[in-house]
Amino acid sequence: MHTRKLVAEALGTACLVFFGVGVATLSFGFRLTGTSISAGVVTTALAFGLVMLILAYAIGPICGAHINPAVTMGFLVARRISVPDAVSYWVAQIVGAIVGAAILRGMFAGSPGYSTKTTGLGTNGYGRHSLIHLDTGGAFLAEVVLTFLFVLVVLTVTRKAAWPQLGGVAIGLALATAHLIGIPLTGTSVNPARSLGPALFVGGAALSQLWLFIVAPLVGGAIAAVTSWYLYPEEEQPSG
Repeated sequence: MHTRKLVAEALGTACLVFFGVGVATLSFGFRLTGTSISAGVVTTALAFGLVMLILAYAIGPICGAHINPAVTMGFLVARRISVPDAVSYWVAQIVGAIVGAAILRGMFAGSPGYSTKTTGLGTNGYGRHSLIHLDTGGAFLAEVVLTFLFVLVVLTVTRKAAWPQLGGVAIGLALATAHLIGIPLTGTSVNPARSLGPALFVGGAALSQLWLFIVAPLVGGAIAAVTSWYLYPEEEQPSG
């Protein structure tokens, strides 16, 4: 695989974490949206959706702008990417997420009184770490369903017969939509790399609960791939 694709994937994931998780931390950690949880939810959802939309057009022509292991899983199950290429993408995405979280953590460290323990870093969680105290089963189901929707949109709008000019808009809106309902539930992962990066710096429950935000999105991505096969059986799936 061309190194440029992997660099683009790492860069894209770093940007998604920096901007998306950054806004989440400002909204819920620093509480810049005040006491309005709804304002924080909308602001964070827009941040993730807009940065995804931007990246789809900026690096999509280079690497497809997966910037999410669950999306890569969807492409793998749909036979639109090889196993070695998928593994390379996963490594690039994880590295990018860690770098993005590290830069974000370093920046916030310049704010008086900031700490990952009290302010956090936009991590995901369930139980008492969920805004509505969603239990493990509910959180797992939520992440599967939300990731399913997002990855299904990505797979369908990137088909050969799809209209590529508006694909990035649909993908960005799908991610924003997932966050609108998902933030009160789990903080919204739908992206194992996005969850992993911040969790490494926060530790504690963010790390102990990380398994769910790795497994559930990958399951959702795989189900989305099978569904896309069923919805568009007549189309030859593109490779690469």
